[in-house]
Amino acid sequence: MKNITRHTGKIKKIVRLKNSENGNPQFILGVFNEKGLGWTFRTPKDSMLGYEIQNYIDYDVDVTVTIGTHYNTCTLNSIEKGI
Repeated sequence: MKNITRHTGKIKKIVRLKNSENGNPQFILGVFNEKGLGWTFRTPKDSMLGYEIQNYIDYDVDVTVTIGTHYNTCTLNSIEKGI
């Protein structure tokens, strides 16, 4: 993964994609700050992040995510609960 950046804000689900061939969930999501500005990204294929991200979608919890490019797609690298 290249060009990894760090962003803090609230997670909003944009689209739930079809499950991977192995049955793991995939999402297109956005992380938005208090001004409504943010970044969109997708969860990696066959990753536990698809399950973990469901704990933060549409809740009033600040999270910090790292996002990078993987095969020219903005992809989630890690997530942690904000302070």
